[in-house]
Amino acid sequence: METKSEHQMHCHECGKLVSKNAVICPNCGVGFGNTSKSGLPVDSRFLATLLLCWFLGVFGIHRFYTGHTTIGILQLITLGGCGIWTIIDFILIVTGNFKDAQGLPIRSAV
Repeated sequence: METKSEHQMHCHECGKLVSKNAVICPNCGVGFGNTSKSGLPVDSRFLATLLLCWFLGVFGIHRFYTGHTTIGILQLITLGGCGIWTIIDFILIVTGNFKDAQGLPIRSAV
């Protein structure tokens, strides 16, 4: 087991030791201080993705926003899989199980 020094902390997601100055856990990618890898606050990415899916989900705009270009094009062509794909994505976003193209979860900060 690793011993924690005064300059380290445990990641609240994976439990591994990381530097206290870390913005993102190098092991699991979770952001500290409510920031994401892109530097945007986690809740603003969550809210933007949620709203894009709700209002423009049948066009796959939320997929383009999160970096999933290929799936975005497929949703655009199929109108969100006749709406079914959009509903599934909306549920994934609300439950915190939706990930961006880098594999980082898009979650509410609350």
